[in-house]
Amino acid sequence: MINKYDSYKDSGVKWLGEIPEHWELKRFKHIFKEKKITYNVELNSGSISFGKVVYKDDEKIPESTKRSYQVLNKGEFLINPLNLNYDLISLRIALSDKDVVVSSGYIIVQNVIKLSKEYYKWLLHIFDVAYMKTLGAGVRQTLSFTHIANSEFVFPPLPEQTAIAKFLDDKTEKIDQAIGIKEQQIALLKERKQILVHKAVTRGLNDKVALKDSGVEWIGEIPEHWEVTKAKYYSTIFVPERAKPDLNTDGKGFPWVTTEHLRSVELFETAVNYCVNESSKKKTGSRIIEAGSVLATCVGNFGIASTLNFDCIINQQIQGFTNLKIDANYLTYLVRLSEDYFKNNSTLTTIMYVNKDTFGNMPITLPPISEQKEISSYIESASQKIDTAISLKTQEIEKLQEYKSSLINSVVTGKVRVS
Repeated sequence: MINKYDSYKDSGVKWLGEIPEHWELKRFKHIFKEKKITYNVELNSGSISFGKVVYKDDEKIPESTKRSYQVLNKGEFLINPLNLNYDLISLRIALSDKDVVVSSGYIIVQNVIKLSKEYYKWLLHIFDVAYMKTLGAGVRQTLSFTHIANSEFVFPPLPEQTAIAKFLDDKTEKIDQAIGIKEQQIALLKERKQILVHKAVTRGLNDKVALKDSGVEWIGEIPEHWEVTKAKYYSTIFVPERAKPDLNTDGKGFPWVTTEHLRSVELFETAVNYCVNESSKKKTGSRIIEAGSVLATCVGNFGIASTLNFDCIINQQIQGFTNLKIDANYLTYLVRLSEDYFKNNSTLTTIMYVNKDTFGNMPITLPPISEQKEISSYIESASQKIDTAISLKTQEIEKLQEYKSSLINSVVTGKVRVS
């Protein structure tokens, strides 16, 4: 059961707000001290990742680097004080559950008074999220122990610290379990969608139709009246120039499409965030792609594609299927299923790249055009239902995460009482 405390007082600390009347305030330096650096190359290397101490791959760390690493023991707190302005998302404070060595750029602190480490794990989590990222100095906003030393923290009676820590450990574990179940459900829904699309574009919609071997391993059997051909026979592959046009910031001008836009099956102009001005459009006329084409990523991540519903210019990480003699949405689904084909036929320079010939030689299943349209329509309708279910699960996860965050903040700062 959760109740309010009998009386409260203003802490004078913005991120803490009001606290129970009988709770103390102590400066960080009166609760913790910075640990002196010691070394031990026999220990495994570690680092901090989203509020947890994790192992690093020692094989990838030069011995000379590891010799400069400092010892972090189980039960000590690790703070990542580096480059705060480059990453405002990651959780940067962790209570270590293992003995490791970590970068000497990290801060390690030990408690100097008796306390519940599990309670301060939660309190430092709130400090990290709500306040720590406002501290620090320099272009890269890096902290030292001095920056934190005079920050004020609550210090409840030890029995209350223990009770709060036990309560939060129990409640957050249950919330995380609920989130995990919903994440598994989302993964299953995505897998179901993938299977649905694969079956529709390789087998069609008639389960009783006679089948034949396609001759392509990842496609498998296809209906007898279908063909297997190559994309270049039913489209013109368009490769953009490598120059980047001048971008407008006022939202006017000509649409400029990048890989980040290729998420929905059909790409509408309202989904595009970047535009180029008219003079740049004239300079780059050879890169104009007409509506009705299919755009696909050709660098890094493959199998991301959209049907284009407006004229645009594309960047160099996209190639286009233009002048189509195949249903555009049907081809989009085929491209999305061809991720492994692109990976297996890509070229590695500084990053994985798929060239024009590989796009042109992409195997495609080819039913009659009327059947292509039926399949596209079926996939769109069935996918919308699955996407709706995924969206609802995602919203449920977000609500659970918000509840978890609110619960931690309320309990650890004394806004509600655990009894």
